[in-house]
Amino acid sequence: MMSVKQVHEVVIEAANTLEILERVLRVIRHRGFRVRTMNSEQMNDCNSIKITVTVSGERGIDLLTKQLDKLFDVSKLSYQQITA
Repeated sequence: MMSVKQVHEVVIEAANTLEILERVLRVIRHRGFRVRTMNSEQMNDCNSIKITVTVSGERGIDLLTKQLDKLFDVSKLSYQQITA
C-alpha cells in the first residue's frame, strides 16, 4: 500500500537570529518532511523574520508543527494544507 504525500504551507514568525533557518530546516528533516519551497523575509522591526516553507510528507503535519512551535525563537506559527 502506497502512502499519499500531503503538501502543507507553514508560516513561521521568529526572532531574527543567525541560526533560526538552520534550526527550522533541521526539525523539518528530522520529522521526515521535504522542503518544496522556502522564503524568508525580515519583518519591519528588524528583530523578527517571517519564514514561509512548503513541505511534503507522508506523516501528519501536527508532528512537524508541534516541534517547530517548541523552538524558543518561534513566536507564531500557522499552517494550511495545499491541494494539488
